[in-house]
Amino acid sequence: MMPPDYQDSSLRFLFEKADIRGEWVHLGPALQTVNEAHGYSECVRQLMGQFAAAVVLISNNLKYSGKIVLQARSEGPLSLVMVECTSKSEIRGIARGDTDSIAETPIDLIPNAQLAITIERDGGQRYQGIVPLDGDSLATALDHYFLQSEQLHTRFWLFSDGNVASGLMLQQLPSQIQQDPEDRKKQWQEAEVLAETITADELFDLAPSEVLHRLYHEQSILLFEPQQVEFNCSCSRERSLSALSAIGVDELEEMLTEQPTIDMTCEMCGTSYRFNRSDLLGLAESPVLH
Repeated sequence: MMPPDYQDSSLRFLFEKADIRGEWVHLGPALQTVNEAHGYSECVRQLMGQFAAAVVLISNNLKYSGKIVLQARSEGPLSLVMVECTSKSEIRGIARGDTDSIAETPIDLIPNAQLAITIERDGGQRYQGIVPLDGDSLATALDHYFLQSEQLHTRFWLFSDGNVASGLMLQQLPSQIQQDPEDRKKQWQEAEVLAETITADELFDLAPSEVLHRLYHEQSILLFEPQQVEFNCSCSRERSLSALSAIGVDELEEMLTEQPTIDMTCEMCGTSYRFNRSDLLGLAESPVLH
C-alpha cells in the first residue's frame, strides 16, 4: 500500500545529467470521490482513473492560475469522458453514456474517439488541441499528442484498478546539459526502456523515491516536494442560481406552479441545491415571480 504521505499526490523529478524531466502521480481517495457520485462500472472507473492520472501529470506544467481539461468524445458506449485539474491540483470529472458498460480494456469504451486537451487560464484565455485517440491506450495517444504539439519526446505510463490510479511521465527537454544529438538520443532511449519495466503494482504501492531508485539507480535524480491532489467541485448554490437566471421568467413561473421548489443537481459531484420562490425573486429585473 502506498505510504500515507504520498496518497493523492504528485511529484516532479529531474535527471541531473540529462535533459529529461519527469512527473509521478498517485490517486486514491480523490479518485474515489470523483467516481462515487455515479454508478460507474469497474471498467468505466478504470478509464476515469487513467484520465485523472493523466490530467494531473499534464497540469503540473501549469505556470499560471487556471485548469487543464482532458476529454474524449466517442460514438461508442461512452459518449464523453472528461477529467479536469486546476493549477491548485484540484480534480473533478464525469463520464456520460452507458456507464454500466464493460469492455476487454477500458479504452474500448471510447472507440474512434477525439481526444482534446484544453488549457483555460483564469480570466478567459483558452487553448485547445484535438487529436484522434488512436493506438491501444490513452497513454499512447498522449505520447503522440505531445510529440506533435510540443515537438518533444514524451511518454506516459498510466494504470488504474478503478479505486486507485498511478502514472509516470517522462519528457525530453531542449538541449542544455547534453548538446551532442547522439548522446541525447541514447540518454532518452535508456530512460524510456527502463521506464517500460514499471508495473502497476509498483506504481500503486511504492513511494516515488523507491520507484525511481528501482528504475534509475545508476542515475542522479533530483526529486521535488510532493504536491497534494484533492477532489474539489466548483459548483455552488450561487452558480446554480445564476444558471436559473438564464431560464425565462415565464418558464420559471410555470415550474413553480407545478411544484413549490426547483431542484438542481450538479452532474459532476451529485450535490443538490433547492430553490423556492423567495430565492428566485431577484432573478428577473421586473418582479414577475411573486
